[in-house]
Amino acid sequence: MRTPALLAFAACAVGAIALQSSDYPTIVTQKTLYAKTDLRGKKAPELVAETWLNGKAPDTKGKILFVDFWATWCGPCRHLIPEVNEWSKKYGNDIVFVGLSDEPATTVTEFMKTTPMNYHVATDPKKRMANVLGVQGIPHVMIVSPDGIVRWQGFPGSQEDPLTDKVLDQIVAASKSKS
Repeated sequence: MRTPALLAFAACAVGAIALQSSDYPTIVTQKTLYAKTDLRGKKAPELVAETWLNGKAPDTKGKILFVDFWATWCGPCRHLIPEVNEWSKKYGNDIVFVGLSDEPATTVTEFMKTTPMNYHVATDPKKRMANVLGVQGIPHVMIVSPDGIVRWQGFPGSQEDPLTDKVLDQIVAASKSKS
């Protein structure tokens, strides 16, 4: 008597797995986040910056938003910049890349004279977005889909859940399928 119900459940489970493969990346629950607030799967805070250093604030409407919380003095942050430059070149039609530092604009501007950052760079000394997330370690990246939901958050070089082209590909593909 329970066999038809079990088969129906199994069919639903298989369907859910098939749907998940074309959806956003699965959230890795066992992961060191280096932030007090885990917003993965939740509404993202508003992008706030005091000064945009290489142009005006980007238009993020209908785009994925990649925010890298970083600082000029941070070795892992400096190490990530060339990779973000490459991602910006590869995914620039679909993702708006933003480097957000809480340092003074003059400090970041001087740094940018010797280190190319081919994406949007801004400063927010008041740490408004960083405080919402409770960022405790940098670099810290937050990726937001066009519907305003955080799809990936954390330390990009994490062994538990590294930020890779595959993750970005999944987020882009899922965002396109939803538009």
